Amino acid sequence: MRFKVDLKIFLFLLIFYFTNQIDAYLLILVFALIHEMGHLLSGLLLGMKPSKIELKPYGVSISFKIKPDDYNIKILKGNLLEIKKIIVATAGPITNLLIIFIVLQLNMNMFLGLKIIYSNLLVFLFNLIPFYPLDGGRILKGILHIILGKRKSENYTNRISFICLIIFTAIGSIAIFYIQNIAFFIIIICLWIMYVKEDIIHKRKNKIYNLIEKTIEINAN
Repeated sequence: MRFKVDLKIFLFLLIFYFTNQIDAYLLILVFALIHEMGHLLSGLLLGMKPSKIELKPYGVSISFKIKPDDYNIKILKGNLLEIKKIIVATAGPITNLLIIFIVLQLNMNMFLGLKIIYSNLLVFLFNLIPFYPLDGGRILKGILHIILGKRKSENYTNRISFICLIIFTAIGSIAIFYIQNIAFFIIIICLWIMYVKEDIIHKRKNKIYNLIEKTIEINAN
């Protein structure tokens, strides 16, 4: 298993340090890490093996190796692998909800308890945005894959991600204007970078799909 560190995390640490938000940023990173442990545990329980762990400015990302057999067990237009991916994607947000529930049951210092609840609620809500590759986008893509098939699920997920990004950018811009918090600006930039990367991959896949379809048509004629 490989471990990788995104060097931009040091830039983020400097930005949040000089804007006096380093405590909040580190706390969110800690619970984003615990969130990812939920993904890891669920993946291991489903027999999936982690292939890469990457420390990023907005948390930790874990990739799993895919067994060839998982591609072959069909469920409607999808396969068993999609159900496993949905379960793994859901495990992260559930982990944050469990932390909130535990904190509410403890007789904890009110200030510290509220910070923990706020941080986990933020990670929970952010990850449930139906934007790929966030958890919400992965869950959406997996469900659409099972119902509509691979290509349509990728097309719809890409479009929905773009719509969500536009809405989030608009809301974030208003928040930046009124709250004057640089964190919103950084989150928006990160989401746009993620979208551009995924959109490039999506367009490349569509070209391959189109080429395959043309080849099938030629062979059929």
